[in-house]
Amino acid sequence: MITEAIVLAGGLGTRLRSAVPELPKCMAPVNGKPFLQYVITSLQQQGIEHFVFALGYKHDYFLSFLQQALPQGNYSISTEDEPLGTGGAIKHACRLVKSNTVLVTNGDTLFKGNVAQLSQFHQQQQAACTLLLKPMQQFDRFGVVETDVQGRITSFKEKQYYEQGFINAGMFALNIPAFVQEALPQKFSFEKDYLEALYQQRVMCGLVQDAYFIDIGIPEDYERVQTELAGV
Repeated sequence: MITEAIVLAGGLGTRLRSAVPELPKCMAPVNGKPFLQYVITSLQQQGIEHFVFALGYKHDYFLSFLQQALPQGNYSISTEDEPLGTGGAIKHACRLVKSNTVLVTNGDTLFKGNVAQLSQFHQQQQAACTLLLKPMQQFDRFGVVETDVQGRITSFKEKQYYEQGFINAGMFALNIPAFVQEALPQKFSFEKDYLEALYQQRVMCGLVQDAYFIDIGIPEDYERVQTELAGV
């Protein structure tokens, strides 16, 4: 069972700047509390006991919030001195994880996936990485991930209009020993330089879960989440 999570919270949030000019994206207020609080609460409900927050842009904004959100102190902070890309941020944060397998998720995305099911599937497949995939219809903001009947990833398709498909939900299980031994630079994109570059040579899987998903990266979805998470 996965009990540790790396939360990527170092993004600049440039597309959301018009709605939230001063704050890091995942600290944007939703019904009076930071969006990141919803992410933390959802992960705790899924059995996550230790958090590693990968911070960069305006990381000072997080410190007092995290002390209040996780008063038991069951978290660590991994801070980038300069932008490392998603892959570099994950690799930098891995040193603070005690387990061999970690859940990785985006701090500006809420996906209420089943972590126990992900953990079991990832272990059964002996995968280097297992992405949770969300079924979507009529979309153009996300690329599509395709798998075979065993769940092995067979292709990554670029962002364009799709009538339907499975998207990367921004939450995945990662085998840390396998990941850190890859010959990757200090700064790199997890998606381009790890997933898309290596999925044909490594065991990388996708598990479809049709759970609640919201990405607050654009003002329209940031406005929508205020209603959808009301009372949560």
